[in-house]
Amino acid sequence: MRKSWARKFVVSSALASALVFLFTTIPASAEMKSREFKVVGTWGFLDHWKEREGPFWKEHLPSITGGKLTANAKSQTELGLSGFEIMRLLKLGVFDAVHGVTTYVAQDSPAIEGADLAGVIQDLPTYRKANEAYRGILEREFEQKYDAKLLMIYAWPSQQLWCNLGDKSIKEFGLDKLKGKKIRTYSTTLGDFIEGVGGSAVTIAFAEVVPALQKGVADCGLTGTLPAYNAKWWQVVTHNIRIRMGYASSFLAMNLKVWNGLDDETKAMFRKELAALEEEMWIATAANDQRGMDCNASGPCDLGEPGGMVPIEPTAADKEKLKKVVEEFVLKRWAKRCGTQQCIDEWNATIGKLAGVTASM
Repeated sequence: MRKSWARKFVVSSALASALVFLFTTIPASAEMKSREFKVVGTWGFLDHWKEREGPFWKEHLPSITGGKLTANAKSQTELGLSGFEIMRLLKLGVFDAVHGVTTYVAQDSPAIEGADLAGVIQDLPTYRKANEAYRGILEREFEQKYDAKLLMIYAWPSQQLWCNLGDKSIKEFGLDKLKGKKIRTYSTTLGDFIEGVGGSAVTIAFAEVVPALQKGVADCGLTGTLPAYNAKWWQVVTHNIRIRMGYASSFLAMNLKVWNGLDDETKAMFRKELAALEEEMWIATAANDQRGMDCNASGPCDLGEPGGMVPIEPTAADKEKLKKVVEEFVLKRWAKRCGTQQCIDEWNATIGKLAGVTASM
């Protein structure tokens, strides 16, 4: 791999020929100021950090700038962070740039939460269009609430339900059977959905889910398809219920003071290079969605031993139940949190329009 001229990102060996992105060297001029950025990535044991976020900051950035721009980049896992606190730390100047999940950091802005409302969109192409349509709103909210410059929006494989039902001979399990189950969530909107189907929402940071499932603190969990495999959820749960709760809308943001202090050449470089990285994130997510489902079930799996989970596809009744819960719980509760007609109208004109649903208080 010739780091000085190009870096290849390979999502999977089977798709290598189609999913390789090349980054062109941008010679740094004498005017570009040297700087080391303090950066936080997502989870250290998942592919976005290992294959894209980490290599961008640690290898690609210094390579294309002749060593003028470097980064002390570490994953949330390495730093012992949960992910819920990173935007407040960014605002305080503890870090220069952070990668995170929008619903993890939406405590101060229901509008940010609107990027990934549970169950609203069931396919990735529509989800990407919706996030692009909503991008201007996210940019404004990140700046106003966190003094941050939004630089990237991307996603993870579809967020699905993973349940420990004990008996793998069970081949059917509708949403109505989630009533009374303790289900791990990581956001308010996912909690709204769980309560809408009669379950009990338990907020647990991703790194703590496996022991929680082992100890019975939770009966089921919500996460992405490939992250579930990489985090070895298949060791503690038996079934994968393939209802899509969202795609964990994610971001890269930089402290606004840091961004404003960069020279024009550095800003232009970041805009170009991060646009390419963002595109690659979406391609990886699309490829890894089915890959994760296959690896958690009976295969094929190019990552190791198949997880042996029992996959359960949603029935027509499940899909109807999903629609009802989205309308009566997810959207109504979010609209109340959002609180203003402007906030609701902006969502309806962007994500709501693409998804074919309407939020109202």
